[in-house]
Amino acid sequence: MNGTWSLLRLTGALLVVTTLAVPVAQAAELDCLIEPSVIVNVSSPVDGLVDRVAVDRGDLVKEGQVLASLESSVQRAMLAIAKARAEMDTPIQTSQVRLDYAIRKVTSNERLLEEHGISEREVDDSRAQRDLSQIALMEARDNKRLAELDMKRAQAELEVRTVRSPINGVVMERLLSPMEQTKQTPIVKLAQLDPLRVEVFAPIAILGKIAVGMTVQVKPEAPVGGAYPARVTVVDRVVDAASGTFGVRLQIPNPNHRLPAGLKCKIQFPD
Repeated sequence: MNGTWSLLRLTGALLVVTTLAVPVAQAAELDCLIEPSVIVNVSSPVDGLVDRVAVDRGDLVKEGQVLASLESSVQRAMLAIAKARAEMDTPIQTSQVRLDYAIRKVTSNERLLEEHGISEREVDDSRAQRDLSQIALMEARDNKRLAELDMKRAQAELEVRTVRSPINGVVMERLLSPMEQTKQTPIVKLAQLDPLRVEVFAPIAILGKIAVGMTVQVKPEAPVGGAYPARVTVVDRVVDAASGTFGVRLQIPNPNHRLPAGLKCKIQFPD
């Protein structure tokens, strides 16, 4: 790719002389390159053994689509345990029964105290049991909430072992296969082809005549050919002194991926 940029810059530098010699109304065509708008090396956030790669080179993928998964039998087992704990209501039900009984006992003892049937100490003991039962119920509910959070954590640990596409695009390369260790190595390489990006180095003679938002025609090389509208998205504010050029980036809508990336092209900016 560095060789391509160097060639584009050299071409742009040669066109400086050409552009100065040709009337403005006959601005020369510039060489350009059509590229994917985004290239992504997709890896897993955790190390592990690749269990399955669901795509291969040339496959079209959608954002969120499963690309690969890591071996996750341990994580699935941990999730099953955490889910079972989160769904257990027995401790809460038991604590609730004990609290209800403690409340009834306090009510009964307070009545007996008024009738001088029991001592104040017995009433205090029953009140203490009621309060402890209330605390036990709160603890059971807290434990259930913690179990639910632990289940979500287990779900998250399982989910990160499923690698999904961050973009709509095409698979450029499959870099790992099942039974290989990830070790932070990318599993697949993706390219986003809609929109496409066009890179061009323009001679300094036309600096100031190109603005963001301008639309021009891009002509891909044969055998693709044709002309496609592209919108200027970036105009470099720093000129390369050695070549006398500055960079311009454009964007071509590419629904249905009718244009491939990697093509050389020609472009002519309006006066």
